[in-house]
Amino acid sequence: MRWWCSQLFEEWSWTPRPYLGVWTIVAGLWLSRHLSLRRWKARLGTSGVTTRQRWWFWLGLLTFWLSSDWPVGALGAGYLLMVHMAQYLLYTFAAAPLLLLSMPEWKLRAVVQRFHLHGTLKVLTRPLPAVLLANGVLISTHMPWTVDTVRVSQIGSFLLDIVWLLAGFLLWLPVISPMEEFRVRSVPLRLVYLFGAAGLTPMIPGGIFTFARYPLFRTYEIAPRVGVSALSDQQIAGAMMSAFGMPVIWIVAAVVWYRWAREEERNSPPIVRRRVVSGPDPG
Repeated sequence: MRWWCSQLFEEWSWTPRPYLGVWTIVAGLWLSRHLSLRRWKARLGTSGVTTRQRWWFWLGLLTFWLSSDWPVGALGAGYLLMVHMAQYLLYTFAAAPLLLLSMPEWKLRAVVQRFHLHGTLKVLTRPLPAVLLANGVLISTHMPWTVDTVRVSQIGSFLLDIVWLLAGFLLWLPVISPMEEFRVRSVPLRLVYLFGAAGLTPMIPGGIFTFARYPLFRTYEIAPRVGVSALSDQQIAGAMMSAFGMPVIWIVAAVVWYRWAREEERNSPPIVRRRVVSGPDPG
């Protein structure tokens, strides 16, 4: 059993090949959460999470596992660029925000305090640094040199996947952070940040991948073919990068805007209607 998905340099086989590292991380995430909730309940007598947060956690954990383990992880690491792109999108736009939504404020605050991250995250979650960081990770991890260098080893491929997941957390903290001090205060600015950080820049490398006349990634050019040519595979991956994130962003933007409007409506002072009483004309 291999530890993590990486380029195999061999013909693709549909024989299941589970990866020990993926299962270890999944089990570790579940165990850490389970122990934290048990300690919280023993101390305060309450579960510490809502039913919705439980669902978010299991969906996020399932997404991470499906994105990392066989067959998606293996195909993305050394056979198909479109699956590699799907992994990035699932880590960034599904697993990371779902796991973040599943985390109660007390748990995130405990993690931040334990690793002394408050000051760092306070800076990184400001709109401009967050936009630069999100776009920097996007571009740097999809450069042909980076992909062709890290995908050949299990350690490199593992680090790439973890960077995508951590960058996904940083991307979404200014929008849906359980800790208020990490969220952008202005809701309109929060939405502008989201489109700037995750909606516009992917179209640039996505367009390059889509309209290139030859394969750009040696890893996927020399890989044994799995149903599609290297160039067509790259074009599909570029189209996915350009278009996949926008529906997610629009849905999140609509939800954030709707909740903000509801909150403004609740906090607005009631309209006092004065009754006009008619009397005799003084003239």
